[in-house]
Amino acid sequence: MAIKQKITVAVSGLNNIDSPGPGIPVIRALKESKDFEVRIIGLSYETLEPGLYMHNLVDKSYQIPLPGSGIDSLMERLNYINAQEKIDVIIPNFDAELANFMKIENRLKSELGINMFLPTQEQFDERHKANLYEFGEKHQVHVPFSKMMFSTAEIPTIANEFTYPMVVKGKFYEAYIAYNAEQVGNYFNKLSTKWGLPIIIQEYVFGSEVNVTALGDGKGNAISAVPMRKLFITDKGKAWAGISLDDDELVNIAKNVISSSKWRGGMELEFIKTAENKYYLLEINPRFPAWVYLAAGCGHNQPEALVKLALNLPVEPFGDYEIGKMFIRYSYDMIVDLKEFEQISTIGEL
Repeated sequence: MAIKQKITVAVSGLNNIDSPGPGIPVIRALKESKDFEVRIIGLSYETLEPGLYMHNLVDKSYQIPLPGSGIDSLMERLNYINAQEKIDVIIPNFDAELANFMKIENRLKSELGINMFLPTQEQFDERHKANLYEFGEKHQVHVPFSKMMFSTAEIPTIANEFTYPMVVKGKFYEAYIAYNAEQVGNYFNKLSTKWGLPIIIQEYVFGSEVNVTALGDGKGNAISAVPMRKLFITDKGKAWAGISLDDDELVNIAKNVISSSKWRGGMELEFIKTAENKYYLLEINPRFPAWVYLAAGCGHNQPEALVKLALNLPVEPFGDYEIGKMFIRYSYDMIVDLKEFEQISTIGEL
């Protein structure tokens, strides 16, 4: 039996709630690695992120500064954490934090010996919700017409360019279907308060929601692409259950996007499949989705492959994946000692 390589991986996105972060699924996949014995360092922003207290998965946790604090405070904190833990790889899992991590990727490698495998700034920018329609034209994929909105005063103008219903999307997260101008205004205020401007208005396309979790090697090769259809959707639009699909066309679309954009790192592509079997790309998330553990359950351990890419180890594209595998989320009440909450709240470590 081959000896596993011991590595330390720091992972963010530990908020395993009704709108879960990808951190815990990524960690579960890493813990099942066939090639690595992984020590997990949790990186948290809030003291009530459940992953902090999942000691069977997270070996040690540290709080890090909120993304708005900038790269200098992040570098200072990571320098301290690395001195304690000697981190090999960091996997950031929140859209809002990626910009900072992308800016310091080279510094982390050269100064601290920490590896990451993230999209380039150009890739990150061009797949943004506000630029997605142009992204579709550039990479030959159908995208519903969309437009940025900066003020509720624009609603009458928007109504002339779109028909109801229309989709109102936040800058980073959340989307709502609006059936009239009043709802557009309400959703605009709700999303702009939470995520900032701009708000994206998108043409509504009717059909079934199908998503792909994928991994690109930065050279145009798709290491993995696993499609899923949502079986149960929460009021926040999150999949609470899903099933892996036998859909070669959807996989090929994802692979073509990766090939054309030379995508680097993990990603989620969200589609609507119409009754005419036409696929519309609704969104590209520049990191693994919260359901990425389904891919591991289907035989494609994407987080493990991402770590190999970060460490510049050879990675071959996965072969077939298992079809008809389901994931079902559930709620679970952990019992936590107050002293643990106090510890992470006061000294920022657990």
